[in-house]
Amino acid sequence: MDIQEAVKSKYGSVAQAGLSTGHEGVKAVAEAFGYTPEELASIPAEANMGLSCGNPTASATLREGEVVVDLGCGGGLDVFLAAKKVGSTGRAIGIDMTPEMLTLARRNAERSGATNVEFHHATIDNLPLADNSVDCVISNCVINLAPDKPSVFREVARVLKPGGRLAVSDIALKQELPPELAGDLMAYVGCIAGAIAIDDYREQLLAAGFEAVEIVDTRADLNAYAKVENQSACCSPAMGEGLPIVSAGDADLHARLKDLLTRYNVNDFAASVKVYAVKPRA
Repeated sequence: MDIQEAVKSKYGSVAQAGLSTGHEGVKAVAEAFGYTPEELASIPAEANMGLSCGNPTASATLREGEVVVDLGCGGGLDVFLAAKKVGSTGRAIGIDMTPEMLTLARRNAERSGATNVEFHHATIDNLPLADNSVDCVISNCVINLAPDKPSVFREVARVLKPGGRLAVSDIALKQELPPELAGDLMAYVGCIAGAIAIDDYREQLLAAGFEAVEIVDTRADLNAYAKVENQSACCSPAMGEGLPIVSAGDADLHARLKDLLTRYNVNDFAASVKVYAVKPRA
């Protein structure tokens, strides 16, 4: 199966699984990666499915009136938090390639009454946005899934205004993956095999034209995902139980990923990182 189609199918299944902050495990995952109980209570519960690896809105220094774009918005968790920070004169825009996630996000927007949010169906390396039109780009555990990360970074640079910033949470590698993990499709879908080394992440951002690049290992425990019972969450050691990762017809791949992730501790190879970069003003 094509990598992009595998990712879409897996996250489409998650979008339809009914996970929310109302589940203690889902709430625990979000809190483990930096969301406060107050933040989670302020947005639709279904916007949080326990898929985060950080809280990018906490480091994005969003201001009233700004335009912020969330790459791979899912059910809208970070879009709704960003919308509160930029206020009625600002806009929070979600981008996702999975139709089921966009359906959920738009339903959450209706429930919340948010009027300064919008959601678009697109891939993150081909944004439906004008040049120099965005103040800040955020993302949460999604860029690692993109097959062509340099194209993503160039596209982010294109849409950002001069002086605009990138503030994302992501998964990056601390050391080279074992061949068995690095070459496995389902390890890619699970946010492992598609991640790049921290130093490569920095170099690719610089090559795309960014400056003031900072990449910080948060030292968060990626095994926090195991708190979500029956969740096929990003990097979860519990993958292989409950929800299908790709589809019911892919039980062999499903079992394969569970087997891989019970034999390897992802914390040995990967890290939850905070990434910050600025588009030069001239």
